Amino acid sequence: MEEFVATLTRFFTEWGYTGLFLAAFVAGSVLPFSSELVLVVLIRLGLDPVGCLLSAAAGNTLGGMTCYWIGHLGKRDWITRYLKVNPEKLDKASRFLEGRGALFAFFTFLPYLGEAIAIVLGLMRSNVWITTGAMFVGKLLRYIVIVAVVEGVVSLF
Repeated sequence: MEEFVATLTRFFTEWGYTGLFLAAFVAGSVLPFSSELVLVVLIRLGLDPVGCLLSAAAGNTLGGMTCYWIGHLGKRDWITRYLKVNPEKLDKASRFLEGRGALFAFFTFLPYLGEAIAIVLGLMRSNVWITTGAMFVGKLLRYIVIVAVVEGVVSLF
């Protein structure tokens, strides 16, 4: 499995901004993948950090919106059975989001809980435009923090 992930990371890296967009899309959906490594590698290879950040955030947001649309289908049993989303996690996200609305899409950047938040927002039929905007801002800020931390650590050496 590690070899597969390494090959996939190399593939995404070779495609530059498009590969980063695709890696972030996959990572933002229900499929397990880490786009952060592709982002950091591409920036270290000299690609424009702003272009990388926008590409990663856009791809990750689109991936996250696939979770929203899955939730929008409204079949809770499909979500737990086929996507292997833990019912307790789905219930926890539902209770947390109840009455709060689409702005909580900002928190879809959170590992593990982010997909559940997006799915629940879809189940709740939250405003798609506010959900998309809040999701994009949260994911963009997360990528900015990752780049800042990596660049700060690298500059120490």
